[in-house]
Amino acid sequence: MVVVACGSVSSIKALWETRIKRVQKEKEDQTKSPRSRLSVGAWEDRAILARLKEKLQTEEGRLVLRIEQEDWKSLPGCLIQFTQVQEWQIHRTGLQKIPQFISSFQNLIVLDLSRNGVSVIPKPIGQLTRLKELLLSYNRIESVPEDLSGCESLERLELAMNRDLSELPDQLRNLKKLSHLDLSMNAFSFLPDCLLHMPALEWLDMGGNCLECLPEDIDRMERLHTLWLQRNELQRLPENIVRMQNLTTLVLSSNRLSDIPPLMEDMSKLRFVNFRDNPLSLEVTLPGKRRKSSEEEGEGEEEEEEEEDRELFGREFMQLYIQEARKRAHAFLNIHRANSLHPSL
Repeated sequence: MVVVACGSVSSIKALWETRIKRVQKEKEDQTKSPRSRLSVGAWEDRAILARLKEKLQTEEGRLVLRIEQEDWKSLPGCLIQFTQVQEWQIHRTGLQKIPQFISSFQNLIVLDLSRNGVSVIPKPIGQLTRLKELLLSYNRIESVPEDLSGCESLERLELAMNRDLSELPDQLRNLKKLSHLDLSMNAFSFLPDCLLHMPALEWLDMGGNCLECLPEDIDRMERLHTLWLQRNELQRLPENIVRMQNLTTLVLSSNRLSDIPPLMEDMSKLRFVNFRDNPLSLEVTLPGKRRKSSEEEGEGEEEEEEEEDRELFGREFMQLYIQEARKRAHAFLNIHRANSLHPSL
């Protein structure tokens, strides 16, 4: 028989408890140490990088980062390892912020972040001197930094449907290559002055804003061939609009225009114009055309309705309206002269 003293058992138990506590403490210390945290962070970065690599594609000779309909409210710092990327296509991700390190992507040609939640355009974006397209429509941008004027290669800028955007910095006149600009569905009450000083501007959409008037020197946009001004508050057109000799498309539907400048009939290159839904002072109907009834409007295809709009409110309509206005003006003048010569009549 072996007899173990109670004191010996207690000593052994205390010794093991001490060892267990020491091992647990060492594990806790390792977890809390910077080296351990660094290790965890490195593994996270590796996982994110692996996920991002799956989003890289080569399209038409360009390296493209394409992320769509995934949850990326912010972009990780490790993305900076892909500075060779030439195009970002990031849509419907809930992205809230363009990272400050965007300036490191000097190879970027296209930056498309449409349909996200971006509220600020960071100043470093102006350092992207090779950027040709900046597409930020359907976001929450309220202002544009003057630094954007540093994007000297920019040809296409889209800022549609940001809603609270109401002005552009005058420095953007330095975008000498900008040819396509979409500012539709925002809060502009006037045409930004910088637009009149963009020598390459050819296509401009200011539809769905709050424009009440256009600048008298609008003809300074000499190369403009397409101008969308639908759904604004315009009550008149400046006379100098007739001097925009390169204009081929002019959309003025859903404004408050009461007349059409007579000299617009001399705009020889104007192929498509739309005056639909304006309170014009004269009722004009094209020969051989009739307005559809409300019942008929519900029938037929959308394409047919658009074609009818072109016919009813397009170039032919404009010319007929101007002719009718001129006839009435002459008739009124003749009546006035007759009354002056024969006041008793």
